[in-house]
Amino acid sequence: MKIIYKITYPNGKIYVGSDTAYSVNYFGSANPQLLFNDFTWEQQRDFTIRKEILWESEVATNSEVLKVEMGYIRDLRANDPKIGYNRHPPFKETNHI
Repeated sequence: MKIIYKITYPNGKIYVGSDTAYSVNYFGSANPQLLFNDFTWEQQRDFTIRKEILWESEVATNSEVLKVEMGYIRDLRANDPKIGYNRHPPFKETNHI
């Protein structure tokens, strides 16, 4: 099973990732320094995260999974440093008039 998942941290920020060899105990690879900077030591001592499976497929290729993952990252703005911990693709602020 191949999945796209969303991790929600205690501060409300998110991380979107994929797992092409599904493992129930895999919780992504958000940059540990970004997480360390956002939580005090006391907050890190009792830390609850939520993992949601957003999409799944038994037949998608790894390339297709990565395309879907990038779509979710953009749609959920997980690459916006104010919203999430994804840093790829780089977030570009757009001006809406």
